[in-house]
Amino acid sequence: MAKKSKDQRIQVILECTEHKNSGMAGTSRYITTKSKKNTPDRLELKKYNPILKRMTTHKEIK
Repeated sequence: MAKKSKDQRIQVILECTEHKNSGMAGTSRYITTKSKKNTPDRLELKKYNPILKRMTTHKEIK
């Protein structure tokens, strides 16, 4: 019988930092998964922001 995993992959929400600081209405958020074992700190990725119409930095929020 196979070993049970301890839910190493968790769902995280990424929010645009540039949009948040600009004061414009709305938010740009993405949902993704990450491994708690390989990436213990907060995730930071470049993603497309449809409101600003360009690639921006998205950081993990709690």
